[in-house]
Amino acid sequence: MPKKETKKTEKIEREYIIPLRKKVKIVPRYKKTNKAVRTIKEFLVRHMKIRDRDLKKVKIDKYLNEFLWHQGIRHPPVRIKVKAIKEGEIVTAQLAESEIPAKIKFKKLREEKITKKAKEIIESKKGLMQKAKEAMTKPAETKEKEVAAEPEKTEEKKEEKEKEKIGIEATQMIEKEMAKQSKHQEKSDFSKPKRQMRQALEK
Repeated sequence: MPKKETKKTEKIEREYIIPLRKKVKIVPRYKKTNKAVRTIKEFLVRHMKIRDRDLKKVKIDKYLNEFLWHQGIRHPPVRIKVKAIKEGEIVTAQLAESEIPAKIKFKKLREEKITKKAKEIIESKKGLMQKAKEAMTKPAETKEKEVAAEPEKTEEKKEEKEKEKIGIEATQMIEKEMAKQSKHQEKSDFSKPKRQMRQALEK
């Protein structure tokens, strides 16, 4: 039987400078940026050779969208440089790197850092989960061997704990005695007058 030929999806990357002024000029002011988005999609459908001419197959990147809308619905850019990537039948449109303003660059970098940190946290959690599973699946015999190999350490620990308990009890007793003595001293202080009595002056 003949083998089935698997078609590999080719990745095509192209850069276009898309003029928007002509198409946007016709439309009323409150629809201009919407028309600009549509013209980008129409341009890419035609030039990236999508057979159906289906505009839903063109996906606009969020940074490109933000750049189009940053001056509002009435003032879209006159022309725009776009990087188009075609995979299969779907085309994704991104802002060309030379066109990206500083504000969007910083935003992009911040989001990349956040995603990187999130991935690291997930990986560390997975590692901890695997270690926990390994500890749970350890046979009981190995644990008994470990306990038998270290009986001296456990005895030493017990002695240290006992010493600590005795030390704590002794300190508590001393503190109680000190508190009693301070109470008695306070009472004796109350009996004394706070200042000297006034004596009569000699005539």
